[in-house]
Amino acid sequence: MSMTYCEYCKLPASKEVHVEYHNTAYGFPIHADNELFGRLILEINQAGLSWEIILNKKKYFELAFDAFDIEKVANYGEVDFERLLNDASIIRNKLKINAAIYNARAIVQIQKEFGSFKSWLDVEHPKTKEEWVKIFKTRFKFVGGEIVNEFLMSTGYLPGAHEKSCPIFDTIKVANPKWMEV
Repeated sequence: MSMTYCEYCKLPASKEVHVEYHNTAYGFPIHADNELFGRLILEINQAGLSWEIILNKKKYFELAFDAFDIEKVANYGEVDFERLLNDASIIRNKLKINAAIYNARAIVQIQKEFGSFKSWLDVEHPKTKEEWVKIFKTRFKFVGGEIVNEFLMSTGYLPGAHEKSCPIFDTIKVANPKWMEV
């Protein structure tokens, strides 16, 4: 293929799952709150692990967390927590599971205040990574600098998801003109 993609897609170790994510999801704007929440869950669960593991488990996370339905996850109780903790198809980490439930509840509050999670992100945009991290830490759990950075790059709120020579760069620029704002 004559197209020049981001360096990590050209590495011999790059798996098809990475290339597909790069070409169809990474950096593209997400408009639905449940999808944004799902991406946040995936980014949180990636902490300390490879992104390949998360991409390969994405469908299982989606099943385990009721299609990333914010309302449903916000209403999870102890039975759901234990179910998730015992689900071998996802990452079974108490802190990450607790963060998903807590963050769903935080997003419900954001939806009450701003109409949607997306609207809140849009109201806050543009910000630097450091400003975003500070805001996220006041609202959510398990959201350090790298998680916030990757969540925001992967959803089009921070630039850096693609090199300028990558053909996907221009596709995203057209889909999300505010992408370059910081």
